[in-house]
Amino acid sequence: MRLSTKGRYAVTAMMEIAMRQNEGPVTLADISQTQGISNSYLEQLFSMLRKNGLVKGVRGPRGGYRLAREAGEITVADIILAVDEKLETMRCEGRGDCHDGEPCLTHELWQELSDRLYNFLNGITLDQYVNRPGVQELAARRQEQLASSSTPGGSSGAA
Repeated sequence: MRLSTKGRYAVTAMMEIAMRQNEGPVTLADISQTQGISNSYLEQLFSMLRKNGLVKGVRGPRGGYRLAREAGEITVADIILAVDEKLETMRCEGRGDCHDGEPCLTHELWQELSDRLYNFLNGITLDQYVNRPGVQELAARRQEQLASSSTPGGSSGAA
């Protein structure tokens, strides 16, 4: 099983919004800059996330996106499924017709792995993940890097 770029980027973007939810709406341009994801790709992802009730758009000069529900109510599995990713490891996609219309010898093994993967990702909320110390430290370092690179000469402005 391989999680595609679509799923990874959707989770990353939602994490960015969850971490900044107290600052107001977050623009796709901000997410693009901080996470290195193209704006047009984010537009596609956010169309699906909005359609599935995970984010809501805020119009106006200080607009952007907010979480549609509390961060503690949105799981990583919700995000991945919202962008049409599959959380299964079977070629037959769970239908049980992998070998000439019948389940293959390893069908139950892959079914169990798919179930465990789903349960693992469904057991992690945005709130739980963004509040991990390592995630907070990484986000703080990234913000410092962005702040220093946005000042003239690439420095923080200190003499």
